[in-house]
Amino acid sequence: MRHATPAFAGALVLTGGGTGGHFFPAVALAEGVRARWSDRQIAFVGARRGIEARELPMSGWPHLLLDVEGFLGRSPLRAAKSAWKLWRAVSHLKALWRRERPWAVIGTGGYGAAPALLAARALGIPYFLHESNAAPGALVKLVAPKARRVWCGLEAVRPLLPGAHCRVVGTPVRGPFLRDFRPVAELAKPYRLLALGGSGGARALNEALLEAAPALLEAAPDWEILHQAGPAEFERLEARPRHPRHALVPFITRMDEAMESASLVLSRSGASTCAELKAAGRGAVLVPLPASANDHQRMNALALVADGRAVLAEQGEGFPARLQGLLGPLLGDDAARHALSGPPESNRAVGLCLDDLADYFARGSATQATATETA
Repeated sequence: MRHATPAFAGALVLTGGGTGGHFFPAVALAEGVRARWSDRQIAFVGARRGIEARELPMSGWPHLLLDVEGFLGRSPLRAAKSAWKLWRAVSHLKALWRRERPWAVIGTGGYGAAPALLAARALGIPYFLHESNAAPGALVKLVAPKARRVWCGLEAVRPLLPGAHCRVVGTPVRGPFLRDFRPVAELAKPYRLLALGGSGGARALNEALLEAAPALLEAAPDWEILHQAGPAEFERLEARPRHPRHALVPFITRMDEAMESASLVLSRSGASTCAELKAAGRGAVLVPLPASANDHQRMNALALVADGRAVLAEQGEGFPARLQGLLGPLLGDDAARHALSGPPESNRAVGLCLDDLADYFARGSATQATATETA
């Protein structure tokens, strides 16, 4: 299904994607803008191959998807092809935005955000950044010095972006997470382990859980597993034998409801997932993606471990047995599991970001008015 190019003149552009950790904070910010400034046009810019390519056509948000891809782990030939696609996408946006200049651009990282942020920088369009991860990505490092503000999910990011105008606000979560959650201690049997491989799936995590689950569930008859495998992985794994209490699904749309029903979460440690775990007050066994840029998933996980909200599980040789050894005791120990969950954390990130945005443009309007009066 093809969608018309959105109207960009005077719009607030949200850009970020490739993975859910970059895309969902952008959605959370867009929801906040719509609630605060209902007359402000909103448009998304992303990549045709990221999670946004699946989510935006179903969302109702005006959007433009561009043919760009990441550079990480590419061969020299593929990297050159990626660079060409990026140059072409930036050129397209620059030409478009010279005719229809946006009000501002907010970028939440990922390769899907590169064209819009680079075009905004080249044209002098005000842009703002949000870095959810504990280690900023290459794109954020590149464009941060000229950003009007860089909102950081964690304090650890600030010293890694010298010269940028940083403010620590936390990571935005979508509207359904901005509510009260039922405490883990109040959940009734059967208890649920919610397993999340990430928006794109995680083969090693999926395989390890499929191997470990039968013994775990036999030893814990009061438990069941709800396992989001990711769309591609679901097709590969759907026919595989599973324990009767191990449900496999491609993707979970209402993640807030899934987390509220869970007594424990097994997950990758993307920034959005970590923020949602804190908002829902759910403890987790976190398995960082070893190939994540700058090892940011490990750093995200360690931040939750330091808060007493998570246990770290390393991938690699012997992973299924190691996973079983970590999960088994937690399934059988209510007190340990409840302590790991901790109280839900009120998430104020969207409000803090939008306060900054309003202050910036209010100062600009005041300066313009003063200049007009003295002219």
